[in-house]
Amino acid sequence: MRILITGGAGFIGSHLCERLLNEGNEVICLDNYFTGRKENVAHLLDNYRFEMIRHDITEPIFLEVDQIYNLACPASPVHYQYNPVKTVKTSVMGAINMLGLAKRVNARIFQASTSEVYGDPEVHPQPESYWGNVNPIGLRSCYDEGKRIAETLFMDYHRQNGVDTRIVRIFNTYGPKMRADDGRVVSNFIVQALRGEDLTIYGDGNQTRSFCYVDDLVEGFIRLMNTEAEDIHLPVNIGNPGEFTMNELAQEVAKTIGKEINIKYLPLPQDDPKQRKPNIERAQKLLNWSPTIPLSEGLKKTVAYFAENIKTSENRSAKV
Repeated sequence: MRILITGGAGFIGSHLCERLLNEGNEVICLDNYFTGRKENVAHLLDNYRFEMIRHDITEPIFLEVDQIYNLACPASPVHYQYNPVKTVKTSVMGAINMLGLAKRVNARIFQASTSEVYGDPEVHPQPESYWGNVNPIGLRSCYDEGKRIAETLFMDYHRQNGVDTRIVRIFNTYGPKMRADDGRVVSNFIVQALRGEDLTIYGDGNQTRSFCYVDDLVEGFIRLMNTEAEDIHLPVNIGNPGEFTMNELAQEVAKTIGKEINIKYLPLPQDDPKQRKPNIERAQKLLNWSPTIPLSEGLKKTVAYFAENIKTSENRSAKV
């Protein structure tokens, strides 16, 4: 197939590009490089089935494709709060432009939504039927509400225009190709520990998250995109239901790196969820999908990536 991936040079998008190419598809990777990086896909440029386009999805684009994975949007608070108006535009106008393209060329289209649509949840773990507890005017709402509106648009394009849509709600994901500066807790802890710095925990460290390794996530994406079922257009949680406090995660990172760590506690940011854990029964039933890579194994691969990256950066700085 000919497949378009928006945000294809980002952390998750670049893994998806690689996987779909390995399966024999033609892949068009579209990115504006706000948080995506050329080096994430540089090794794919020699593949004749791979094409890279610099483009911002807030502007229309006209292509002939069979499938569209819409991943374009900054996903960490430090990036999506940098320009909140643009974040909302990316989610809303980007969804409209991609849905319009899918409608024109009769392509199946996939929306990367987020567990942030559940806000600071009052139901635990979170099933897809939970409508969420989101602050519509808070610092995080540019991302949370942008993704909620994107889901609305996908359902309305499906109901009104018959567009073949898929929606995934992504829970915390980690792995190689994460940015060291993206402010996400896994990359923060690993980089700080490798550099011998104190690990920064916001709040008392008892808030929880569930961490899914990127290869498991991509497997869930592809199964959802290529499964036929009566209610396949409704959202599906993809994440690892293993739940860890921030204090537990810090100790897991320390164990993986083999270093003693010190923790520095700072105030909890506004609207930061106290707990987050997916109910994945729908994905298990619909897609026969469950995560296979435990946190301890995924952290080893992620630490190895960051250790190599930091070493390369230091070597470059020494030469300069």
